[in-house]
Amino acid sequence: MLAIVDYGSGNLHSVENALRHLGVQYRTTAFPQEIESAERVILPGVGNFGQMIKSIDDLNLRECLYKAATDGRPFLGICLGMQAMFESSEEASELPGLGILTGAVKKFQLDLAVPHMGWNEVVPADALVPAGWYTFANSYYVPVQKVTIATCHYGIPFSAALRVGNAIGVQFHPEKSGTAGLQLLKQFCEMPPC
Repeated sequence: MLAIVDYGSGNLHSVENALRHLGVQYRTTAFPQEIESAERVILPGVGNFGQMIKSIDDLNLRECLYKAATDGRPFLGICLGMQAMFESSEEASELPGLGILTGAVKKFQLDLAVPHMGWNEVVPADALVPAGWYTFANSYYVPVQKVTIATCHYGIPFSAALRVGNAIGVQFHPEKSGTAGLQLLKQFCEMPPC
C-alpha cells in the first residue's frame, strides 16, 4: 500500500486525484505506524517550510519519514515535501529539516517575479523524469548538485528533481503537470524497493 502523508498540506487532494486516475491504491494517513508499514510513501507539500516541519514534529512523524526515505522503500517528496527532505531552509533556518538529503534550501534572489509560478521546462538526466513542461510554485530552490536528476532554469539553473537510492524529491507538482507528471507518478508507483 502507498501512504500519502497528511500533515495538513494544501495539495493533498490533487495528489489523491492523480493516483485515483492512475488506478493506484493508497491510504492518506498521519499515523506513524501506517507510514512505517507502507510499501511506498509520498510527502506532498504546499506552503511554509516552518509550518510544515512544526506539523510533522507535532504529529511525531519525523522518525518514520526519515526511515521510509532511507530504508530502500520508494519515497517521493513533492515541492515543499522535497524541500523538507533537506537539512535546512532559508525560509525557517531555526528549524531543522528531515536531513534525508544534505544541504540547505535557498531563497531565489532574482530580478524576476518570485515566487516562480506556472509551467516551466524540465531537462531530465534520469529516465524516472520524463522530459517536458511541469507546474511550479516556489520561492525557494535547491541548487544543482551531485544528486540532481533533472534541472529547470528560472534566472538561474536549479534542481527540479533529486534522487538518492529510492528517495526522490521533485520541486514541481507532478499531480498538476498533465501527461508528463502522471507518467512520473506511474513510474514511481511501479518502482521496486531496493
